[in-house]
Amino acid sequence: MSTGNWPMIVLAGPTASGKTALAIRLAECFGGEIVSCDSVAVYREMEIGTAKPTVEERAMVPHHMIDVAWPDEQVTAGDYSRMARESLRGIRERGAVPIVAGGTGLYLRALIDGLFPAPPARPELRDRLRERAEARGTGHLHRVLTRLDATAARAIHPNDVPKMIRAIEVSLASGVAGRGERGPMTEQWKQGRDRLTGYRILRLGLNPPRDRLYERINKRAAAMFDRGLIEETSKLIERYGRECRALGSLGYAQAAAVLAGEITREEAVAQAQQGHRNYAKRQLTWFRRDEEMQWLAGLGGEQDVMDETIRLSERFLKSEEASLLQ
Repeated sequence: MSTGNWPMIVLAGPTASGKTALAIRLAECFGGEIVSCDSVAVYREMEIGTAKPTVEERAMVPHHMIDVAWPDEQVTAGDYSRMARESLRGIRERGAVPIVAGGTGLYLRALIDGLFPAPPARPELRDRLRERAEARGTGHLHRVLTRLDATAARAIHPNDVPKMIRAIEVSLASGVAGRGERGPMTEQWKQGRDRLTGYRILRLGLNPPRDRLYERINKRAAAMFDRGLIEETSKLIERYGRECRALGSLGYAQAAAVLAGEITREEAVAQAQQGHRNYAKRQLTWFRRDEEMQWLAGLGGEQDVMDETIRLSERFLKSEEASLLQ
């Protein structure tokens, strides 16, 4: 394979669509290693509610970007991108095919397309800005951003508090606030993204029938509670506190509410099921924006989907070999 254009397979799709089984099959067929692209699987000690590959599955082929941080550590899209790119380099050095599998669209974008270079987050400043938005309204933040960077303010909706806070944060951190039309966030946009280079990418997306996907989501969410999600959440709260950001993720948030006596177990299961169904919709909406995505109409564990995925991957890898011989 060409050293300058290494092949990489991306397997994306909504939660519970069968990405894990399909990624393992691909890795076994083509000598691959799997790079997880999941914003919750990065956390240690969070097993039941994350639907990570099992210990047995991880022993079948090498997995990366699983259990790389503690629950009370924040892993941003930029953090993920840096660590995952390091994993890609190691896989490439070993002569293996990287298979990026997961459903966190922002992490996948950060890995492949890169993010705008920007200063690190300042939690204290963010807290103050959120308090201002609550006390004075979102329009106040938008006026502040307009003074700092008018171009960025025009591009960000006045109700999009997270984006406004980040833009203000970048402006203040740059030390050159008040430049108006050529403000700091605008300058970041002009610098462009730090795109991943040196790889040729096959992008495959799972798009199963909605009713079958929802049935699988409902069963998985209920099974998490049956396997002890509430007990796992109790231990995590005892160690990290209920305000731990990672415990706000789907499943864990509902389990924490049960422990606090706010809802019943049955209500928690129903809410988790609904939350995961809504999340699946958002994931599909995100991935459909990718014009290079080739869609597979089924669940990852189905034989016809596996056969089609292997066929597409084989053709992709053979074309890489052919380009090397030219």
